[in-house]
Amino acid sequence: MEDDAPVIYGLEFQIHIIDFDDENNIINKNVLLHQVGEIWHISASPADKGVLATCYSKTSDSKVMTCAAVWRMPKELESGSHESPDDSSSNAQTLELLCHLDNTAHGNMAGVAWEPMGDGKRLISLADNHLLLWDLQESSSKAVLSNSVALEGKGQLKFTSGRWSPHHNCTQVATANDTAIRGWDIRTMTQIYCIENAHGQLVRDLDFNPNKQYYLASCGDDCKVKFWDTRNVSEPVKTLEEHSHWVWNVRYNHSHDQLVLTGSSDSRVILSNMVSISSEPFGHLVDDDELSDQEDHQEDKIKEPLQDSIIATYEEHEDSVYAVEWSSADPWLFASLSYDGRLVINRVPRALKYHILL
Repeated sequence: MEDDAPVIYGLEFQIHIIDFDDENNIINKNVLLHQVGEIWHISASPADKGVLATCYSKTSDSKVMTCAAVWRMPKELESGSHESPDDSSSNAQTLELLCHLDNTAHGNMAGVAWEPMGDGKRLISLADNHLLLWDLQESSSKAVLSNSVALEGKGQLKFTSGRWSPHHNCTQVATANDTAIRGWDIRTMTQIYCIENAHGQLVRDLDFNPNKQYYLASCGDDCKVKFWDTRNVSEPVKTLEEHSHWVWNVRYNHSHDQLVLTGSSDSRVILSNMVSISSEPFGHLVDDDELSDQEDHQEDKIKEPLQDSIIATYEEHEDSVYAVEWSSADPWLFASLSYDGRLVINRVPRALKYHILL
């Protein structure tokens, strides 16, 4: 969220590129026109900061369809700019369409996710009850469907969200439909785990712990945030019940996985310190082997894991918080976006920052 890492969010038929000047606490905005329809989901390429995918609604034959496409923003915006907020709307530029993700045979698009560690040429999309794997070819001007799988069962099954794991050589994806969470091996498009009633109501969002390969966070309309070990999904490892309405988003910090952000329809953003189930439960990085070694060395002083806690509750929003996201450039910076269009940028409290570092 510094000049070299803009925040991207959609406002109906526009995409706003937000540059945050950290030194001077100034927000600069550029507007891009998204003329094909109203935006419901945005996903930025991890490999090319000028490329992004959108899911958007359009009317065709009197029916509203949700489609997906890949775009490139103007070159001059990729490195950050200093447009005056007052002048930006009149100087709106247009996105360059790279390709459509053709969903005519599969239904409405619910979301798109890029391969986390890849070259920006593979992504997945969720279309009704289909999980689709795409390869971008010919300088991303063509999207080829390379594999797919359909949810099978009673009723009208629909995916609500999905997340591509950065672990296991990027071969696993987690999806949510209704109250269930499923894991998939995208090499064979087979299901590898299923949490049938992960939440009491609709599951809204998922996120993988960036440092612990089997750990997955989920949130939903039961007001809860749950943490899972995908090797044993009979019970969550931990449950948070701090929100009073639907929880729309959950995000692990990219560098310090004990820091977890959640955003909710209760208009609050909560920053939690989930240190007991992090990769640093004793205040330093540990792995499973080290934990077992401690059991073997009875003469060593036994260290107790640090305690989980709510670090801060942010109440700057006056409406439902639909999105929270950590900066990819500064691990101590995060943004939240609410239904009324308010974007808020916050920092992890300084005292906690130095406690983690020192």
